[in-house]
Amino acid sequence: MSTKGNCIVGQSGGTTAAINASLCGVVQEAMQNKEIGKIYGAINGIEGVLKEKFIDLGVLADKVDFLPALKNTPASYLGSCRFKLPKIAENRAIFEEIFKIFFAYQIKYFFYIGGNDSMDTVAKISAYAKEIGYPISIIGVPKTIDNDLLGTDHTPGYGSAAKYIATTVREIGIDCDVYDLNSVTIVEIMGRNAGWLTAASALARAEGLLAPHLIYLPETPFNDEQFIKDIKTLQNRGIRNVVVAVSEGVRYADGTYVCENASSGMTDAFGHKCLSGTAKVLENRVRSLLGCKARGVEVNVIQRCAGHLTSLTDISESEQIGIQAVKEAIAGSTGKIMVFKRLCDKPYQVTIESKDIEGIANGEKIIPTEWIAKEGNDVTQAFVDYAMPLIMGETTPQFKDGVPVYLKRS
Repeated sequence: MSTKGNCIVGQSGGTTAAINASLCGVVQEAMQNKEIGKIYGAINGIEGVLKEKFIDLGVLADKVDFLPALKNTPASYLGSCRFKLPKIAENRAIFEEIFKIFFAYQIKYFFYIGGNDSMDTVAKISAYAKEIGYPISIIGVPKTIDNDLLGTDHTPGYGSAAKYIATTVREIGIDCDVYDLNSVTIVEIMGRNAGWLTAASALARAEGLLAPHLIYLPETPFNDEQFIKDIKTLQNRGIRNVVVAVSEGVRYADGTYVCENASSGMTDAFGHKCLSGTAKVLENRVRSLLGCKARGVEVNVIQRCAGHLTSLTDISESEQIGIQAVKEAIAGSTGKIMVFKRLCDKPYQVTIESKDIEGIANGEKIIPTEWIAKEGNDVTQAFVDYAMPLIMGETTPQFKDGVPVYLKRS
């Protein structure tokens, strides 16, 4: 049977500064392959597929500057969604509708760029295609700033977010150090169950700069008393302006989030609690127990969409993994996710390969215990050696009227 047909590519889940680089890779490789006809972009992920909301990316890519601009535009050019597909047995009708649309548009290739929850979509659609014997290649292209996908050394988008966090914490540390008085600045960083982003704050330390002085991750139970002791120890050593990096998802030994009382209690479509307020809770605790100046800083959405400060390594790898996804599909693979395999730390070297989506979707990779200081308030050199190569290199977006120029879908 001929493999010639059209393709759909979609994006879903939280955005990154590198997700469009992967989209760029998929589009440019698809355009060069005679097995692929039209390249449809699904607006708002799988929801866009169900609503038949498509744009012709091949037509757009024919414009001279489109792909270079797309590569360096943060967030999801095609739009995103938080739509959870049901289990096949619970609602076959929705899968029948998806494949009815695939058939109508002569889709032989489906690429889905996303994180853990998006790979759940890839797994379910792949399973249904196999069940009904539909000839299609379905490939997951990873992305998440959380860096918590199983089966891959790291995820596209993490390096740029890590670079932004390290830079921001370094600059906060410099700013806090100007006053000759005791102060504690608590920087809250994204991370519900995995502390990869918060751990990246350790990359801020260099050239005599010690901030962040303390790092607390979800992987280690949080203890209020020990937290205050850690700060006192630093102050007694003459460090007057203490900078703390803390994951939004730090919790006590009983599983209760530190921010439980400050959070809304709301959950998303996948059942994840909407967390916020950890820094503010700890700020109030420090102020009441230590009596010194305390400030909570929440590094929120900007850590995932800072296109002005991206890692060249991350952007380049993100584009390449999109390219390799198309090559994998053309070779006949389906039900796969593209992953990075690290070959060497120094010099840094990775290769791209594929793995079965089953066993990866809905899993979660946390920081290894040996990469966390035994005191539970820092990371080890092993983590720094792992993460440092991922933030290397700089990109420079095009500027106009003093601000970056990014693509906006019309």
